[in-house]
Amino acid sequence: MDAVTQKVKGKADSKTDAHSHVVRPVEMEWQKTRFPGCEAKTLLFDQKTGLVTALMRFAPGAVLPDHEHVQIEQTYVLEGRLVDKEGPAEGVVAGPGEFVWREVGSRHVAWCPEGGLMLAMFQVPNKFYEADGRVTDASGKDWDTAWGHTQNR
Repeated sequence: MDAVTQKVKGKADSKTDAHSHVVRPVEMEWQKTRFPGCEAKTLLFDQKTGLVTALMRFAPGAVLPDHEHVQIEQTYVLEGRLVDKEGPAEGVVAGPGEFVWREVGSRHVAWCPEGGLMLAMFQVPNKFYEADGRVTDASGKDWDTAWGHTQNR
């Protein structure tokens, strides 16, 4: 696996660099996303397979717009509530200490009315459906160009 984790300055350790990768989120900066009020600390990212594990922080009222889970998505809610605002599971709520996973192809709009903190795990990044008909990834890149290679397994 060619997975990467953000290196923390001054914390290199040859014992862990070879096979065990200790990640210290408390020492990482929150990264803004293109979605207002949504920030992330990427703990694991594998460009080849699309595997992503991240801490996600949402400001009160933040919305993750219309998106599809290409593979199974898993979320453990640490703080706040994660609510399905729109879609087939509208009104489904996961609160602190609860775990929600979504099947391949599930599509929804996620919302954090009071804000929230979650540990999110994706086998492949989500597809976001733009108002102009484009399908993008979380960074705004064309999904097929960026992640289509993950579907040829």
